[in-house]
Amino acid sequence: MKLVWCPETAAKAYIDTVELCGVCNDSGIAELVSSMAAGWNVSFIVEAWSHGGGTATSIGLAVACRHTNGRHVCIVPDERSRLEYVKVLEVAGMSPEVIVGEPEELMSELNGIDFLVVDSQQNRFSRVLKLAKLNNKGAVMVCKNTNPRSTSSFSWRNVVDDGSYRLIRSIFLPVGEGLDIAHIGTCGGNSTSSEGKRRWIKHVNRQTGEEFAIRK
Repeated sequence: MKLVWCPETAAKAYIDTVELCGVCNDSGIAELVSSMAAGWNVSFIVEAWSHGGGTATSIGLAVACRHTNGRHVCIVPDERSRLEYVKVLEVAGMSPEVIVGEPEELMSELNGIDFLVVDSQQNRFSRVLKLAKLNNKGAVMVCKNTNPRSTSSFSWRNVVDDGSYRLIRSIFLPVGEGLDIAHIGTCGGNSTSSEGKRRWIKHVNRQTGEEFAIRK
């Protein structure tokens, strides 16, 4: 997956997410993730969510899909989670596509993912990442709530250790409770070795002081 950045689309998604989310506990993450997904023009977004989780990021992902004309699927473990998730997003004017079941089992049914978001506070989140069937050109994976102390055993290289994919670049951002982001390429796919030499450019929001990165 070659990451081609479109600042105009990213900015639109960022602004729309701010307007919809207002001030939420995870709103800083929501705007960042929304602008990333929209700016990279992703076509298939998947997230794993469960009852009690923050929904601002989900709204941000739905906003990004509006700007890219992509598909947004949320996997929830039970009916209670589905009802809660759908209710919140419908209030925000979204019509989400929700699948009920265990993420590890459902990943095999979702082919061509190019943007995946999971919460490290969920059980077996690293297993979900590992079982994802990514776009044959690669994908971006995002892990929320990745406090280094609580996820010290997590490694992106363990996610790709079966040889199907390769880690091109990863970065940890101190946004919210922590964001761990990875650009994953396919082995023997269309991704070139020069992609691995690209660099992340760090930016600082002058109003909030939050840091985020754009890959050039």
